[in-house]
Amino acid sequence: MSQEFLIEHKGQKHNVAKFLKFHPGGSNTIKYFKNGDITEQLIKTHHSPSAYELLKDYRVSDDNPQEYIREEGDIEHLVDWTKPMFWQVGSLGPRYREWVLAPVDRNLRLFHSDFIEKLTRTPVYLVPSVWVPITLLLLYIGYGRVSHFYMATHTPFTQLSLFTWCCWYYICGLLLWPLLEYTIHRWIFHLKPPDNSPLLITLHFGLHGLHHKVPFDDGRLLFPPVPAGILMYLGYSLATSLFIPTWNAPLVLAGVITGYLTYDLIHFYLHYGSPHEGSYLYNMKRYHNQHHFAHYESGFGISSKFWDHIFGTLIVLRKLNRTLKW
Repeated sequence: MSQEFLIEHKGQKHNVAKFLKFHPGGSNTIKYFKNGDITEQLIKTHHSPSAYELLKDYRVSDDNPQEYIREEGDIEHLVDWTKPMFWQVGSLGPRYREWVLAPVDRNLRLFHSDFIEKLTRTPVYLVPSVWVPITLLLLYIGYGRVSHFYMATHTPFTQLSLFTWCCWYYICGLLLWPLLEYTIHRWIFHLKPPDNSPLLITLHFGLHGLHHKVPFDDGRLLFPPVPAGILMYLGYSLATSLFIPTWNAPLVLAGVITGYLTYDLIHFYLHYGSPHEGSYLYNMKRYHNQHHFAHYESGFGISSKFWDHIFGTLIVLRKLNRTLKW
């Protein structure tokens, strides 16, 4: 992609070459506006306030289209982007929500420590590298526990029936994940923290807010394995103490982790992939883009819309007369 794609908005030049592959409407939607004015088009297509804020990140000088200009007076003056963000967001108070839902295309540093900072960034290969071995180990442990349970209760069984029961528990976990995905995304990640609680604001930002703030940062699209493992362990402990028997819990957890792994990789692809028109992921990419840039309080399903249908948070995508290309 060319390093120069100039458009004009209210008399100011913007180089949006970096944004073309992320544009919710596809790069082909705006290709006709190269070197042209898009002011009226933005109004005509009802672009959200966040779109106008994001456009400010691509403003360039009239003389050099590679020289980006940070505008004074926009919402980003509330924080200092040259310093770690984790210790700043708590002070935003009532302006936090407005700030975090205005995406930017910038580098985000969370911590002073290089070591801790590295732990917060997750390359895509790391996710399957961590969770696939853990899933296989849980399947092995689960198979042994179910076999021991059958023998301890003197229940007649064959290897085939044992395998069938293990598959059933695994599938139960797999089917449970979409509900967990929806529940966590809607009622935890999108829970509005109190304006007077710097701690809860900071916690929200660390869990999910940063993804809405820097949605184009490929190192922050996936949940880091360390905090994910902690949350997984806490959920597993709670479930086994309340309703899941310990002898089949590893198999259920293996199914849940498989669902989680699938969701995480789909999520990455929805941001960086280029699915073909008519495919399932093409539809989900459009859907997820709407969640990020227009309908923040809807569209909580990422790998599936099923629970959005059930809970009434479905985003209805309008029919298009063209194919979107990213």
